Amino acid sequence: MAFITALAPAAARDDVARIYRSAQAHWGYVPEHTQVFCHRPAVLTQWHALLAEVKRPMDKRRYELVTFVAARAYGNSPCSLVHGGMLREFFTDSEVVALAEGRFEDALDDADALLAHFARRVAVSAAQITAADIEALRGHGFADAELFDVAAAVGVRAFFTRVLDAMGVLPDAPWAQLPARLREALTAGREIGTGPCLAMPAEDGRTPGASAGR
Repeated sequence: MAFITALAPAAARDDVARIYRSAQAHWGYVPEHTQVFCHRPAVLTQWHALLAEVKRPMDKRRYELVTFVAARAYGNSPCSLVHGGMLREFFTDSEVVALAEGRFEDALDDADALLAHFARRVAVSAAQITAADIEALRGHGFADAELFDVAAAVGVRAFFTRVLDAMGVLPDAPWAQLPARLREALTAGREIGTGPCLAMPAEDGRTPGASAGR
């Protein structure tokens, strides 16, 4: 449970109701990571707009890969679980575990492994990246615009993960349903929560039961 008090979905109005309903349309419930933005809903709206522009030129596989690498490097469980889960569209569970453990070469070709290492360095030691590092990536066929996209995706994730962890946000309970080995590998920081998932009242005024999510 987050450290700060969040507005319950049943009490949400106006801009808060909008961000809650948008999140519920995706997840089937209102995640804890959305609820903490009830105090400044415009911040979440603007962050989503920036994120959409950062994602726009990237294919889904690359975006999810570098975002997952960043989430792991930042030690943030909610984002690690979400984006690690998304990687199952492209990798086996054992390969996702290898990525979580930093064994990039066990799941990626040489070029993508180098890109994953670059993404992790952006997250943990960006000031130590050199012109030679960029030249090595160019040598594997990456254009400068692509490298900017990776750095931007890692950078924009820093904002979200730092806010969530500072506010004590836990991964929502449905993530506990993942296979044990995968769940353990993707839990990068705080443990998965056990509380019920809350939902917005239905349009007819009835409050639906907690959802298992997806």
